[in-house]
Amino acid sequence: MHSFRTLWAQHKQILKPSLPWTENKSFNVGPNPYTWFTMEALEDTWRNLQKIIKERDIELSKEAQRQEDNDHLRREFAKHANALHQWLTDTRMWLLDGSSMMEGSGSLEAQLEATKRKAAEVRGKRGDLKRIEDLGALLEEQLILDNRYTEHGTVGLAQQWDQLDQLGMRMQHNLEQQIQARNQSGVTEDALKEFSMMFKHFDKDKSGRLNHVEFKSCLRALGYDLPMVEEGQPDPEFEAILDQVDPNRDGQVSLQEYMAFMISRETENVRSSEEIENAFRAITSGERPYVTADELYANLTKDMADYCVSRMKPYVDPKSGRSISGAYDYIEFTRTLFQN
Repeated sequence: MHSFRTLWAQHKQILKPSLPWTENKSFNVGPNPYTWFTMEALEDTWRNLQKIIKERDIELSKEAQRQEDNDHLRREFAKHANALHQWLTDTRMWLLDGSSMMEGSGSLEAQLEATKRKAAEVRGKRGDLKRIEDLGALLEEQLILDNRYTEHGTVGLAQQWDQLDQLGMRMQHNLEQQIQARNQSGVTEDALKEFSMMFKHFDKDKSGRLNHVEFKSCLRALGYDLPMVEEGQPDPEFEAILDQVDPNRDGQVSLQEYMAFMISRETENVRSSEEIENAFRAITSGERPYVTADELYANLTKDMADYCVSRMKPYVDPKSGRSISGAYDYIEFTRTLFQN
């Protein structure tokens, strides 16, 4: 557009001067032995030149309008493309940075509803993408292959929208799995929330994935006692975990793979906790919800019984709210033990 404006200015400049001989038309000029041009021939040439200039002027005016229309089309495409790109980027960050936890009560159900609403918004943006695709088709029809007003193209935005749509569905599925795990396996919602927040903390680039170094740091932060090994040295314990979360060794652990692993480990703990509770219940008289010191010393070694008595809280009857003399709460003790 800038180069055309320069050409147009040059054309206007050409139109300004008039020919000096037109001032001498009143003179009666006869034949001149020094030139074969006559006044009639010059006048005819001048008329032809004026006609050519007029035609050129019309062509340049049409081209100016075409250039203006093309520039308007570029700006229109850029306005919508830039706006959609920004929205897609912000929404991806919303899904990955844990913003859904701030919605409502912050419960898993509230997060799921917030994620569903956001996923519906993503699908609603399909209309905006269609408008951009239509504008992109117009640009191609006009052979407009460059656009200095935006760096975003139709194909890239379509891919970005599709990836965000799939991310929303994966996030919903993951939350539904967490709710099912909480309801069926006994994994607490607080534990699930801690797993999710820890993952997001180590996902520095908000990609929804952890590399192996980040994943190992995340596990350590959650209390996993993984040995420190030199770089390049075998790490069989960590490799065994990777066999579950990254069996193809692509170097990445997704949120879904991570949550599935943590839920399975937590479920094992819950099952083990239930087994310990059942063992305590079996040594009580009449399968009571509390155990006495005599029952502990009669069925456990002295060291184990001493450990239990020193750490178990007195049992409080839920009906009366009063503690029972000599009774210890083995259920609370077991659950606290496995939570830690």
